[in-house]
Amino acid sequence: MADQKAGRLAGKVAMVVGAGSSGPGWGNGKAAAVLFAREGAKLFCIDINLGAAEETVAIIRGEGGEATAHQADVSDAAAVEAMVMRCLEVYGRIDVLENNVGILEVGGPVETSEAGWDRVMAVNLKSMFLTCKHVLPVMERQGGGVIVNIASIAGIRDTGVPYISYSTSKGAVVPFTRSVALQYARKGIRANAILPGLMNTPMIVEPLKDAYAEGDVEEMVRRRDAQCPTGKMGDAWDVAYAALFLASEESKYVTGTELIVDGGITAKFA
Repeated sequence: MADQKAGRLAGKVAMVVGAGSSGPGWGNGKAAAVLFAREGAKLFCIDINLGAAEETVAIIRGEGGEATAHQADVSDAAAVEAMVMRCLEVYGRIDVLENNVGILEVGGPVETSEAGWDRVMAVNLKSMFLTCKHVLPVMERQGGGVIVNIASIAGIRDTGVPYISYSTSKGAVVPFTRSVALQYARKGIRANAILPGLMNTPMIVEPLKDAYAEGDVEEMVRRRDAQCPTGKMGDAWDVAYAALFLASEESKYVTGTELIVDGGITAKFA
């Protein structure tokens, strides 16, 4: 474990939205929260499932880090305002905001219900608007901060699965992030998006197992691995290390851009 006092995020407070995992193993938010803590940050771990957030906090504390769990539905404005106030009560500041929540629903424009469309847009996109709305004034008062938004290559390429609400919401994260970055660049606030490729995380199992392999999870993984130029999907730690770079001072001149973490698959699709 990295020295808690000498890490790349030493002295920082990081708010990770979607810090739990949707199933056994490591999701992107869970890995990022643990990695940020290993690099010296104090973590405010948010998830709609309090137990999932508490599991992440337990890992961090078990490694000697400092973290707090908080339950919130980040598609709800009042809940977002309350969680930001709570983080300020506990830690006094917010240096890093990582927006990591995301849900996926398979279906094209005909198959997708209006309610399903609205739900995906609320969780995947509106949540980022709400967290930025309430965190940006905090960062501006502090004189700086970093925002990392998790998008997806599904927002810029067709991955072979019809999930129009997911791909549209993730595609919209890119101009949203760019707009925030440019508006706040002179205020010491950076904002960037990460576009993961085909990843082997708990999130993919339930919504995609039928789309790929009629419920056979092992076959789904095999087929997704085969799509990748590397012959294997990435994992949550690949995304977490990219987020760490963007959250740290090593990327102090990087803002308004997209970091693709996909094993080369978008080059293949191009």
